[in-house]
Amino acid sequence: MNSIEKLIEIFRKFPTVGPRTASRFVYYLLKLPKERIDELSNALQELKSKVKLCQSCFNPFEGEDTKCSICQNPTRNKNILCIVEKENDLLSIEATKKYNGLYFILNGTVATMRREDISNLRIEELKKRIKENNLLEVIVALNPTPEGKATSLLVESSIKEVILSPTFKITHLAKGIPVGGELEYADEETLESAFEGRK
Repeated sequence: MNSIEKLIEIFRKFPTVGPRTASRFVYYLLKLPKERIDELSNALQELKSKVKLCQSCFNPFEGEDTKCSICQNPTRNKNILCIVEKENDLLSIEATKKYNGLYFILNGTVATMRREDISNLRIEELKKRIKENNLLEVIVALNPTPEGKATSLLVESSIKEVILSPTFKITHLAKGIPVGGELEYADEETLESAFEGRK
């Protein structure tokens, strides 16, 4: 396999990138001057060396602390936890500026309840987070896809194993987001309505 084919194969492993798009990326890079390629290479190296995961919510961030700026923010409501599938969902919710609680990134969903699929999720970390914090509400904000619904059931049953307070509640986003849609692509008004109508 030559250099072009090798790089195309690497790009094809990116989410939503097919062979044509991967080829466009490679031929675009070929036209760039060496300085731009070096800049890209350095940025990738820095991404791996400087970015780390928040110990509380698993949101990627840069800095000397162990927690991200959201988890450290004293104005955030520490009694509400929003569970999302991936980082982009967190960014979409933050863009609405209507949610002021904390987050937990689950690290995906499961299509089936196979043990190997479930082990990729941060279920044990979630249970620990709930046990160690004085939470009043957990919002399960997973995508309304079959995988998201299956994962929501798993998350909810796991949460119920560690709930101690009778005032604690588990809520889900309202049906403003179309079935099969993804939070990442929902507009801010739709997300805002989904949060306000949660139950």
